[in-house]
Amino acid sequence: MNSFLIALQFLTIIPITHSTIASDQQLGNSSLFYPVIGLIIGSLLVLSSLWLSGLSISIQAAIILIIWVLLTGGLHLDGLADCADAWVGGLGSKQRSLDIMKDPAAGPIAVVILVLLLLLKWSLISFVIEQNTIEVLLLPPILGRIAILILMLTTEYIRTDGLGKKIVTNLPTLAVKGLTLFCMLLSTYYLGVLPISFMLVLLLVIYYQSKQRLGGVTGDVYGASVELVEVVVLLGFVI
Repeated sequence: MNSFLIALQFLTIIPITHSTIASDQQLGNSSLFYPVIGLIIGSLLVLSSLWLSGLSISIQAAIILIIWVLLTGGLHLDGLADCADAWVGGLGSKQRSLDIMKDPAAGPIAVVILVLLLLLKWSLISFVIEQNTIEVLLLPPILGRIAILILMLTTEYIRTDGLGKKIVTNLPTLAVKGLTLFCMLLSTYYLGVLPISFMLVLLLVIYYQSKQRLGGVTGDVYGASVELVEVVVLLGFVI
């Protein structure tokens, strides 16, 4: 239960009263609940759509997108913004890129990327509502968190301190592999091959780009992967 609450606190802004000091093992085990957090987010999105069904499609989609962003406190969008700035402003330098990621200010390219991504996400949500397939929104939040697990399993975490480092260091590797495989197979069954193929290709690009530019991944890369995977999964479904 402690590990679940850690994951809930880490990935959402859902208010809970949990102040117990977590052990390193509990931090590592919290990764096993990432898909559960995704399911909670997806369920809230679907319930919101049902509650908003009397409104126009565009307004429904806008409110659902706002709820989607607010549930995570913009955590993953912040990671995407930092990565966008780092990749453009880092000039190919690992240290410069890492320094930019730590800078709380967002540059013009970060703003542009966020606007474009949110616009695309809104359009995809609108299509899903129009086609009366709103239950599909259950899966992108799950797969976005599975993307973090895949990167944890395959790519070195290069920050030497912080919560992310403790989680990766104490990752229950075998259990995470089994959970990841199960979620991927289940998602392929419900969504089809194309959305999952889009996701895997994207993660391959993120893997190679991160290795080339940074030598591994950071928490910002995890956040960016969540946002990008959610969008490409929806895009693959729509196509």
